[in-house]
Amino acid sequence: MFQTIFDQIDTMVESVLASLPFLVIAAVILAITWIVAKFASRISARLIGKIDLRPSLRNLIETLVRLGVWITGMMLAALVVFPNFSPSGLLAGLGIGAVAIGFAFQDFFENFLAGVMIMLREKMQIGDVVKTGEIHGKVEFISLRESHIRAFSGELHVLPNSILFKDPLEVVTDLEERRFEVMIGVAYDTDLERASKVLHKAVEGVDLVSKEKDIQVLADNFGASSVDFRVRWWAASSGSEAVMNRDQVVRAIKRELDKADIEIPFPYITHTFKEAVPMKEKANAAF
Repeated sequence: MFQTIFDQIDTMVESVLASLPFLVIAAVILAITWIVAKFASRISARLIGKIDLRPSLRNLIETLVRLGVWITGMMLAALVVFPNFSPSGLLAGLGIGAVAIGFAFQDFFENFLAGVMIMLREKMQIGDVVKTGEIHGKVEFISLRESHIRAFSGELHVLPNSILFKDPLEVVTDLEERRFEVMIGVAYDTDLERASKVLHKAVEGVDLVSKEKDIQVLADNFGASSVDFRVRWWAASSGSEAVMNRDQVVRAIKRELDKADIEIPFPYITHTFKEAVPMKEKANAAF
């Protein structure tokens, strides 16, 4: 019994020693593959740099070049270690195990394909400001599996590409300019035509507001204590101007309304006062 075990061990050792030169050659092929993939990526980056392509599409092409080189190198290494190995045999094996592989790596392939589709489409590029669900920030990185979105508060969100591909996505910076709006209420005894002109003048005087697109001042609603205007304007969709223009518009509106002696009433004062009376009566009744 022990002799049989020793014979099997000797056979395995001889087999390993016999295949050792082939393993060394395969390792050399893989090392050469790593070097070739690195240089191929650099060469493709230089060639692509001469063409006006989107950053995500450049990243996709470079990744596919590296992937092609590695697949070729690994197949050559497999041919050295396993002489009976052939590409047709590999395809036959993949056909048999395709279902099992698909279930085992479902999430991986889903994110991989979603990453390819995201890189191919024109929308949502590196540098865009996007919103998806509760995440709002700037796209910093897109790979074949995941994308990185930097929130304006500093946090980095790492999202699987399948989420960005399937869920609704708002690209805030798709255009150089976008429309902003703010609600402002004026007292009921205010001349609405005069208030509209004052609001329009206030917004028009802000430097960050686009002068090429119309400013809208729309009487929108009858509030509890005011007539509400919806004020709309266009400004840069990204950068500090996208943050500061609203601040400057609100300040300008308040300043111009004060100059015109137009009241911005406190909301719900009457409603609050009416609710306070029953509470007082209820308290007196308790005593």
